[in-house]
Amino acid sequence: MTPRDLDPDTTVHAASDAPPPRRKRRAALATQPVERPQRSLFGEILDWMLAPLLLLWPMSIAITYLIAQSIANQPFDRALEDSVTVLAQQVADVDGHVVARLPVSARDLLRADDIDNIYYQISSADGTFIEGDADLPPPPPDDDRANLDTVQFRNDILHGTDVRIAYMQLDLRRTAAQRAASGTPRIAIVQVGETLEKRAQLANEIIKGVILPQFVILPVALGLVWFALARGLSPLSELQRRIRARRPDDLSPIDSGQVPEEISPLVRSLNEMLERLSQTIAIQKRFIADAAHQMKTPLAGMRMQSELALRQDDQVDVRRSLEQLAKSSETATRLVNQLLSLARAENQPSQAADMLPLELTELARAVVQERVPVSFTQRIDLGFEQPGHPIMITGNAMMLREMLGNLLDNALHYTPQDGSVTVRARVDEGGGLAILEVEDTGPGIPEGERQHVFERFYRVLGTPATGSGLGLAIVREIANQHNARVDISHNPRSTDSHHPGSLFRVSFQLTPRTPYLDDAG
Repeated sequence: MTPRDLDPDTTVHAASDAPPPRRKRRAALATQPVERPQRSLFGEILDWMLAPLLLLWPMSIAITYLIAQSIANQPFDRALEDSVTVLAQQVADVDGHVVARLPVSARDLLRADDIDNIYYQISSADGTFIEGDADLPPPPPDDDRANLDTVQFRNDILHGTDVRIAYMQLDLRRTAAQRAASGTPRIAIVQVGETLEKRAQLANEIIKGVILPQFVILPVALGLVWFALARGLSPLSELQRRIRARRPDDLSPIDSGQVPEEISPLVRSLNEMLERLSQTIAIQKRFIADAAHQMKTPLAGMRMQSELALRQDDQVDVRRSLEQLAKSSETATRLVNQLLSLARAENQPSQAADMLPLELTELARAVVQERVPVSFTQRIDLGFEQPGHPIMITGNAMMLREMLGNLLDNALHYTPQDGSVTVRARVDEGGGLAILEVEDTGPGIPEGERQHVFERFYRVLGTPATGSGLGLAIVREIANQHNARVDISHNPRSTDSHHPGSLFRVSFQLTPRTPYLDDAG
């Protein structure tokens, strides 16, 4: 019987040719991650704590030096200011001439310092020298009368040495009457300067008093940082000890109540990983138990048929036993293949990298073509219906072929001779869904059984055909990985009440902006 709607000349091409083994090895070596040396968390935190501390220490010394100089300048500047004020009180205007009336005690006071050199000078506004040290540099010219009778400071050089000079532009008109009588100020300049030896000595004493204790404090601070860091990381060591003390088969969650708040996310992640690992181990144990249980029957049958064949002498009986042995072997092979398919489906990682855009119609056509010889042998009309446009979805092509293959094998297995099986790919425009349907004219599935047929090794009672009960479990597992929905109903096109048939519908989400939808919009 010729399958419907299939092009016999259509060929199926693999997505890519398998690379030669040598190229595989080279690719594996090329993609192998480079092992990086492990870094110590203790050393990492210690570096980040000590590096700023060691960088800030010389900055602190520099700032301390500047502050010490400022502190040392203040008392000396006040002393210079007092000297200028006292000296200015001895200057007067006598008959239009600037006169300095310095007593001997004042001169001795200015010369009494045996450490710093003290200089003073009294001069008129035009630069005429009156009293003191003639080589003291004059102040810079200043026409601002707001600075009269105000002590000002400047740094200068005298005899090749840095000096600090306080000076005042003194208005010799003492009284208001004198100022009213003469509109032009009578200016005298009074200066007192000193070298900076005592200032530098005081600044050095301040720096020594501040910095020397730091040489003691810094090692103590480093030791405290080391101790605090070791104490702070001790919960990690305790957590490591608790984990190492667990039994190899203990996958229970780690108690997060005894760890700091910062480590709680790590413990929660470990607990989630342990839960996933426990589920994986449970799946593997269940798979092994199911496989062992299901393999006992066909293996026992094969052993019985082989022993029976050995005891028989009649060639007809031997042939009959060998035929039964071949059927049992075929059943065992199918069971093993389905168990492996189920294990592969359950352990297939549902990662986005494995989900690629693919054309559903081409995939379905290729699977149907693989079952054409079986349909010829069983005298079943196998058909394929497709729309006139591509249907794009996102999925794993290998797993989807496995899913559709199980649906199609299930339909061919339960459909009697001269029946029909139809695979249909279409689009639900309203819901934005890609629909894949497998329709048969078999005995159908009662509504009360439809939720159970997806369970492992479940078979509807009274079903004449043999089977392992794994095919639909594989279908559900792969559909769940693709966020697809599987529905079962009666075949609406069946007219035989004894064979109402089944319709399996798998609904996928369409890939956004497919060519079909673009043309339709």
